[in-house]
Amino acid sequence: MPAAAVIDARITVLLGVQVRRVSTLGAQHRWRTYRATLADGREVFVKAADTPLGGLFPAEARGLRWLREAGRAPVPEVLGYDESTLVLSWLEAESPHRAAAERFGHDLAALHASGAARFGAPWDGFIASLPLDNTTGDAWPSWYARRRVAPFLRRAADSGSLSAADTRLIETVIARVGDLAGPAEPPARVHGDCWSGNVMWVQGRAWLVDPAAHGGHRETDLAMLALFGAPYLDRIMAAYAEAVPLADGWRARVPLHQLHPLLVHVCLFGASYRAATIDAARAALAAG
Repeated sequence: MPAAAVIDARITVLLGVQVRRVSTLGAQHRWRTYRATLADGREVFVKAADTPLGGLFPAEARGLRWLREAGRAPVPEVLGYDESTLVLSWLEAESPHRAAAERFGHDLAALHASGAARFGAPWDGFIASLPLDNTTGDAWPSWYARRRVAPFLRRAADSGSLSAADTRLIETVIARVGDLAGPAEPPARVHGDCWSGNVMWVQGRAWLVDPAAHGGHRETDLAMLALFGAPYLDRIMAAYAEAVPLADGWRARVPLHQLHPLLVHVCLFGASYRAATIDAARAALAAG
């Protein structure tokens, strides 16, 4: 991992401010995380890798700024970045509560409604440590199949984590995606990796971190919140629907939207996520 002196130097170069102290928080994927106190008293959050990560941190920074510029949901400020370091404003987390969850539902609905020019994004994407094809398109079903499901299906199959029968099942979802996707919707401004671990509860609001931001389908973020169980999910969903009603049949489409992140987990962590992925594919087909 980068030594403390290296982190100090990187922060100083990026921000033009000396560092008073740095403490290590932990490791994630191909980088480590730190809390740093600057000479001017500010606290910052730092992600740092030993070597450049091929555009990962610039993609995260662009996504955060794009979400933040909508002014609809709180997002940490990007203070500086390069190919191996990302520096963000520090967030002091607290426990979630009902009122904060309800406000999050309203905030997320407003963020989605701020929209995007097209499905995808004008920058190369990443989800966790994996490349994400953000090539833009105008029809969500075909875009989702081509840019989200198919690439990770190939990767998972090539790794041996999915069988030939598994692959054929998910290929059937891809072939039928136009029938499964529900009513057409305009591109929403989505977080893109909106599981509960990427939602921080701070001063009575939910802040969005670690995005794979792009123009996407708003049901994707909601399905991600449900995938690993966001706190007060029922209140988040009720508040969201109160602000902007969801299209009929959205509950039945949750497995379709969860198929991509489950494939990502197969690619990252192996066959332990195979059963959940296959269940989602079967449920998506059954709902159609």
